This record gives sequence, structure tokens and C-alpha cells, in this order.
Amino acid sequence: MSRTEGSREEARSAAQYYRGHRIPERVEEALNTGYRLQPPDLLGYLSNYFAELSMPPVISGVRGRKVLGGAGSAALEVEVFCTVRNKEKRICSTVISADPATPLTCHEAEEKERAMSVETAIGWIRETIGPLLGGTQPTEQSDIDQILSDFFQPKLEEERRRRDNERDAAALSTRSAPTPPISPAAGKKKGSGKAGKKAAAAEKSIPPADPPEPVIRGSLAVSAVSLAVATSAAILRDVPLYSYVSAMKHGKPPSEVTMPTPLITMMSCGKASPGKLNLMKEIMVVPRPGLTAQQAVDLASSLQAEIINQMDGVCKGGAWCTSVAMPGCLVFGAERMDQPLDLMRGACERLGLQLGGDVYVAINCAAYELMDENKGKYEIIGGVWKSPEEMVDLYVDLLGRHPAIVALVDPLRKEDAAQWEALGKAVSSRCYLIADVASKTAPGPQRGDPVLSSGAVLKYTNHMTISDLLEAVQLMEGRGSGFAVRHVGRVAPRGEDSQV
Repeated sequence: MSRTEGSREEARSAAQYYRGHRIPERVEEALNTGYRLQPPDLLGYLSNYFAELSMPPVISGVRGRKVLGGAGSAALEVEVFCTVRNKEKRICSTVISADPATPLTCHEAEEKERAMSVETAIGWIRETIGPLLGGTQPTEQSDIDQILSDFFQPKLEEERRRRDNERDAAALSTRSAPTPPISPAAGKKKGSGKAGKKAAAAEKSIPPADPPEPVIRGSLAVSAVSLAVATSAAILRDVPLYSYVSAMKHGKPPSEVTMPTPLITMMSCGKASPGKLNLMKEIMVVPRPGLTAQQAVDLASSLQAEIINQMDGVCKGGAWCTSVAMPGCLVFGAERMDQPLDLMRGACERLGLQLGGDVYVAINCAAYELMDENKGKYEIIGGVWKSPEEMVDLYVDLLGRHPAIVALVDPLRKEDAAQWEALGKAVSSRCYLIADVASKTAPGPQRGDPVLSSGAVLKYTNHMTISDLLEAVQLMEGRGSGFAVRHVGRVAPRGEDSQV
């Protein structure tokens, strides 16, 4: 074949190739439209025109690496790379902090567990998750979340079987252990009958705490990748993430968005604080409805500054007043329950605000941290113990003295179901009861009767995906609770930042 014939054959092949992709018609249409519009940047117009006709971006790589979170602890950063118009581009990255599988009292051990969880997650992403998602469009969120769930489910089932085997082995060893004999003379001493009755009354049994949901080391890879993919899709579509997630839930972008009322933590008087008061782990400000998000933040900042000014006159020892907890709130060493609330009321008065009108209060009681299962009581103040029944009376009295309190978070353990119900009947008309630890992290059937509460705290962490999050919200909205509050969003634990 001569060079001329070869050139003609190549020209025919090229023409056939371009006609197969409708290039002549599209070029003609682009040039005609550009001539009619005569944009200032003609080449830019042509570039945008053909960009809309290009193939959709697909995921080309997912990478994980260890970083430090907002509190200086180990966190997982996930980067998503996509092939966009034949070029690989880094679209976004998201960071999620690691939660240890079980609460650890030693800070060094907890940090080691966090680091190991992040390293495990990085290995999963590099070896399995990244290759599984290659070639998938980031807008296919449901399919991607299903891939992540299918990858993680066998690991979850294996962990549950391991825990069941450990529990069965522990129960078997307990049954096989010999019971020490009771001396018959022990119950015949003078006055022993009354003492025995008192001991029986004091040692009233309580429902044991339910075993925690299994948290598998490395599980944050699932939530981090799901969030990173959703963020990438939002960026590629040039819409905010909240709008993209809302469109996933409702099937169309929202025409308007209503910002929820923020709960802003101001003080901490929990078990880790230097004072005797244990019951108020977080004292949160609830700005009145109708304020913008910026106005609410400005109000909280002014209130915090005024509280700092007053603390030196209230606390004994300035170091207690100026310390800051991990979420960024002030640590206050209180000796009695009214003390932090009186401090907040005084700050409001100095700013010309009405506590209970311009500003309300929510309290995270974190009662699960205060229960001594041997005594069957909560240590609300150092040396002061209350039974679950007495806790109901305590909250009723507290709300009567401080009507500005509009929400209690985890006022009781979830196992104290009867007391939850009694408290709900007593205060639900004036105060929301919100379940945080008393609720499940991931959607699914509840074990036993759910506690009677106004709503639950949703945490986006561990093996939850964006699809799981939307499913949980729809499940809570469909329960038809008689309370006004349906759910309280908290996407990341321990004060870490989040993008949802």
C-alpha cells in the first residue's frame, strides 16, 4: 500500500471514528451557538460546552493516612481521586477521629488503641476498599455504601461470635465455681434480723448494663470512605454537601434549608471536673428560636466571656476556672447542683439577657458514668448517692427550681426503663429527654423496649455510612413520637469537626 493510499485509509478511519461519536454535529452546534452568543471568552465557552458532554467522573483511587484530629488524637484522613476528562484529580479529603472499642481509663492505652484502629483502617482501604470502588461513579452513593456494608458485615459477625463465645465461657466458669458455705451461726446473732433487712433494702438489685455494641478496630474506614465519597460527589456537582445529602433523602435539592437550633456546650461539671458535682457533664446553651446561626454563636461567645469574668469570684482556685475541656468548654469545679446554673443566670443578667427567654439550658447528665452497680445507685455529688427512683424526684425538683432547663441528655441509664417512663410522665410537658448513650449508633431493631425519650443523638462514626444515617433519620421521623423533637444531630464524637 502506497503512502497516499495509507493516508486516505487513515482519513476514512478517522472520519468514521468522529462520526461514531457525533463530533461533526456537536462541533457545528457549538460553533453556531457560540457565534450567536458571542461570549467574551469563546474558548472558555467551547471548553465548558464539551465538558458537559464528557463522560462522568469515576473513582480512580481511595487512599487513607494517619493524621491528628482536633484534640490531638489519632484520626483517619481519606482522600478520593477521580478520573475527570481523562485526568486523575484529587477531589477531596475527609477526617474522622477514631473511637476506642471500649472506654479505657488509661489515656496512654486509649491513644494506643486509637492509633491501632487508624492503622487497621488504612490497611483495609489500601488492600480492599480502594480496589473495590475503582471505576465507580462517586454519585452512586447507595451502591458504594452497599459495597462498604458487604465488606464490613463478615467482620462484624465474626466479632459478635467471638464475644458470644467469651460470654458463654465466662458463664460456664461461674457456674462451675464452688459456692462457699454459709455459717448457720451467722444469722443467729442478736439484732441480726434487723441488720439483714436493712442490708437487703440497701442492696436492691438493678438491671445489669447491656453489653455495648461491638466496635471493631478499623471500622471507621467505612464511615470515613462513605463521607469522602459523598463529599466528592457534592464537589463534582458544585453543590454544598448538606444540599447533596438532602437531595439523597428527598429525591430533589431543597428549596430552602432551616438550620437547627444549636446546643453549645459552655461548662463541664462532670465526674472529671475538680469539684464534687458529677451530674452535669455538659451544660449547654440553647439560644432562643429565630436567631441565625451567626447570631447564636455570637450570643454564646458573649455569654462565655462573661462567665469567665465571673468565675474568679465564684471558684476557689483560679486554675479550676480557666481550664478547658476537650470539647472546648470551661471546666468548673462545682460543689452543688445550683452553682453552675446560678453562674449562668448571673452572666445573662449582666448581658441584659433573660435566662428562660433569650437563652435556655440543656444538660448532658451522662448518668451511665455515675452508676455503681454494686450499690445500685448514682453518685451525683461526691459521697451523695441516689437510687434510680430518687433520681426521678431529683430531676423534677431541679426543673421546678430552674425552669430554663429545656433538655436533659442521658438523665438515666437505658436499663432503668421504668424510671425513664416515670420521668417522662413527670416532665415531658416542659423538658425534652434525649437519649445519647441510651440510643444505638447504627440503625436497626432495638433490643428490648426502647427508652421513652424525646429523641436520640445520632453519631456518624465507626461503621455507619451516609445511607445508614439517612435510614436512621427516616426511622426516627416515622416513629410518630408525641414529642416535638425527633432527633438531635451529632456527627462526630468528642468535639471533633465534621462535614455533615
